[in-house]
Amino acid sequence: MSNLKLGVEVVSAHDLNPKDGHGSCNPCVELHFDGQKFRTTVKENDLNPYWNELFYFSISDPSSLHNLALQAFVYHVNKSARSKTAIGKVQISGTSFVPQSDAAVLYYPLEKNNVFSSAKGELGLKTFLIDDPSLRSSTPLPDTEFFQDYQSEDGIPFPNSTSRYRESRPDSTNTFHHLPREESQHNSSVFTVDEMKSAPQTQARFFSPSSSQQPFEFQLKETRPILGGGQVVGGRVIPGEKPTSTYDLVEKVEYLFVRVVKARDLPSKDITGSLDPYVELRLGNNRARTRHFVKNQNPEWDEVFAFPIERLQSSVLEVLVKDKDVIKDDFVGMVTFNLTDLPRRAPPDSPLAPEWHWMADEKGGKAKGELMLAAWIGTQADECFSIASHTDSTAGPTGSLLNSQIRSKVYHSPRLWYVRVNIIEAQDIIIADKTRFPEVFVRCQIGTQVFKTKPIQARTMSPLWNEEFMFVAAEPFEETLLLTVFDRVASNKEEIIGRVQIPLATVEKRWDNREIDTKWYILDKHGVTEEDKEKKKDKFSSRLHLRICLDGGYHVLDESTHYSSDLRPTAKQLWRPSIGLLELGILNADGLQPMKTRERKGSCDTYCVAKYGQKWVRTRTVLNNLSPRYNEQYTWEVYDNATVLTVAVFDNSQLEKGGDENKDARIGKVRIRLSTLETGRVYTHSYPLLVLHNSGLKKMGELHLAIRFSSTSLLNTMLIYTKPLLPKLHYLQPISMMQLEILRNHAVQIVALRLSRMEPPLRKEVVEYMSDVESHLWSMRRSKANFSRLMSVFSGIIAVGRWFSDVCYWKNPLTTVLVHILFVMLVCFPELIVPTIFLYSFLIGMWNYRLRPRHPPHMDTKISRADSVHPDELDEEFDSFPTTRSPDLVRMRYDRLRSVAGRIQTVVGDIATQGERLQMLLNWRDPRATAIFLVFCVCTAMVLYVTPFSVLVVVSGFYMMRHPRFRHKMPSATINFFRRLPARTDSML
Repeated sequence: MSNLKLGVEVVSAHDLNPKDGHGSCNPCVELHFDGQKFRTTVKENDLNPYWNELFYFSISDPSSLHNLALQAFVYHVNKSARSKTAIGKVQISGTSFVPQSDAAVLYYPLEKNNVFSSAKGELGLKTFLIDDPSLRSSTPLPDTEFFQDYQSEDGIPFPNSTSRYRESRPDSTNTFHHLPREESQHNSSVFTVDEMKSAPQTQARFFSPSSSQQPFEFQLKETRPILGGGQVVGGRVIPGEKPTSTYDLVEKVEYLFVRVVKARDLPSKDITGSLDPYVELRLGNNRARTRHFVKNQNPEWDEVFAFPIERLQSSVLEVLVKDKDVIKDDFVGMVTFNLTDLPRRAPPDSPLAPEWHWMADEKGGKAKGELMLAAWIGTQADECFSIASHTDSTAGPTGSLLNSQIRSKVYHSPRLWYVRVNIIEAQDIIIADKTRFPEVFVRCQIGTQVFKTKPIQARTMSPLWNEEFMFVAAEPFEETLLLTVFDRVASNKEEIIGRVQIPLATVEKRWDNREIDTKWYILDKHGVTEEDKEKKKDKFSSRLHLRICLDGGYHVLDESTHYSSDLRPTAKQLWRPSIGLLELGILNADGLQPMKTRERKGSCDTYCVAKYGQKWVRTRTVLNNLSPRYNEQYTWEVYDNATVLTVAVFDNSQLEKGGDENKDARIGKVRIRLSTLETGRVYTHSYPLLVLHNSGLKKMGELHLAIRFSSTSLLNTMLIYTKPLLPKLHYLQPISMMQLEILRNHAVQIVALRLSRMEPPLRKEVVEYMSDVESHLWSMRRSKANFSRLMSVFSGIIAVGRWFSDVCYWKNPLTTVLVHILFVMLVCFPELIVPTIFLYSFLIGMWNYRLRPRHPPHMDTKISRADSVHPDELDEEFDSFPTTRSPDLVRMRYDRLRSVAGRIQTVVGDIATQGERLQMLLNWRDPRATAIFLVFCVCTAMVLYVTPFSVLVVVSGFYMMRHPRFRHKMPSATINFFRRLPARTDSML
């Protein structure tokens, strides 16, 4: 039995609604969780009560903790009327519970209990999970010990303001009991905070990640950060004293910005009279430097540096100009600033203009030369933030210079087009060997994409193929379409007949399914010089008949179809107006696992990448920090809310020597579907970063995000649900799933190549991880997970079937009688059937409204089967393609795959058998069975003609729900008849 318990400390409430008619109220709090219920004491005449009472709830099933919710109802107690009045309520999802060490007091705004009630104020609660066998759940006491000072309107007694009590479980007597002080410290689940502080401290024991700790180890945690717009409480932003800014979804962080522009009239330092100048910035232990120029006494750098104010260890900024030398760099001059004298600016203030400063020598005197720079204190909202080189007190492997690899950057993936190539025929094929007919085929190529037609033996020297291929191309069109005609001379020998190159920029574009005109293209002879072409240009030559176009009516998939972030067609003429705005604040990461060793300590150089639509963003790289703070905010236009935002964290491996050969390591990924977000609400959660390794599932840390989806038009947002998910051309001229997957892989490679050519490059492994390139590979774990999902889909139908079986077997006679009455009513009034179904669906939906999800969905380790996967299955999942494992291991896995596939084959065959038996009823495969069925059909038709249909339905329903004493364990004649029908299994080998 699990010892896991939920601790709830009811601390206080603020600004409650007065309910007694005298501007005050008598509040108490009632807690509901997992079938258990407790109440605090009543505080008389207090709109800001303090309880400081602690309760412990037993958790019956820790694995289903994420499906549970804690409800806290605040009531006003009327002594004279012996009734209670609702003030408001708070509901906390089970995914928000954290261990006791991470718990903190949070104030939740009170929500309405119903549509007609009013709610005001906040309730302070502290919730946590604890595993302590010494803490016992509440147990019922004898009925003689309960008190009834006064009762509520529903007959439940309330304690007075000085009584201490506990409540029994639902299966016990629903009463409250006095608790002696001695008993309450040992046997009760209700304690005051002072008693808990004075009691002996017990060390909480938590579960390993592979057991019951998973419900809160891998779960989402709602947070209440203080952002630029104010504190976030329950999705609402409570404005602070200062006005909000455009960066209202991140914490305000101040930076010292230094812009080094240029220098003039610098002195010469070398014997040759030259100078190799650079600028070094010093702030205590913080260092940064510009690039150096060779033999230049009037250099221009125009570089910006940002120092976080919270990490500065000095109040004096030193700007030194030095001459780069082989042995020791020479001092040229310096400019100093006191940080207290620097101006502060915040957008939309005008940028600070740089100015010339005389430089001082090492003794404080005037040195030769001037330096133009600007220094000010700003925030991450400054326009220079994205182009600045960010420094850190632990400057990382490069010493002091932070290159472009660690800057934040916004990328735009190229616009992708489908290229449709229809190879119709060739004409006047000429080969050297006149004694045979050529076997001709065409090879089409765009970059690394290659397709071939079927070889055709051209008896008339004009082969006909009429084959169509599709490619992916990106703007600007740098590659050409190359078509080469080959003659297959032998099985392993091919000769080129001719080729044609078509620049994609000259190809006609279309965004509908209109027919494109065909064209004849002259084949260039292979090995023929330009001089020979001029001589024979008037003579006939081989030609190729083609139909080529750029299809802009499709959406080119470059990511997994399940996690698409953009569904618009390529052609901008077909784009619909945006329906909203997505804002993302990347706050910080916490508890990251070390990815490298530096100075004998674990280290990490992390950056975040977010992708939505064609816009990719990359935060700056925070060096040597396992709890980095980013505080960067980005926005996207939303055209369809049935899309997914993807955010991932990587470790930068390019800062070390030889880093270009290393791949940036994956730390974790977060996906958020926009349709699950409420409009206008700010979601602040800490997302666990989960990665599946060969050794199993591992939590790499947590990523703290703030997300807001704002709708520009509620009507357009609602109308988008009536539109097709994909562009119209996907339905008019559909592309097969296999071809779509091939094109998707090509699209990902094109996007990765283009983004890797930008500065700083977004590397190929990053693009592939964000686009889920490996999602199509075989995995035993995914197969089991998908089968479990399939079973959960049918679980509702199975549950209804079990319930109806219980009705038919009279497990609960009262329920069966009521079903009989409802059945007769629906048969007598069939017009009520459809309205009843829709009304029942409406009532179920309204009932589930109170249990609606409050948090965005996140990766579920239980659904993914990542928490219970076998090590060998993990090794198989992470094996390369083709495999590199030993033949014996591959043989074992092949046998296992055959076993699983055999079971699937059996299930599919059984379903097919039942359908074939239905077909055999009328095709005289079994003449006797068909004759019996035809006689049955004639008799049934005669009975239905003379008997009212409602009577037949009632009789049939009553027969199905007959009492068990009228049932037999043997199958019925109808089932026996159906099972005896033949199927096509007899014809299978």
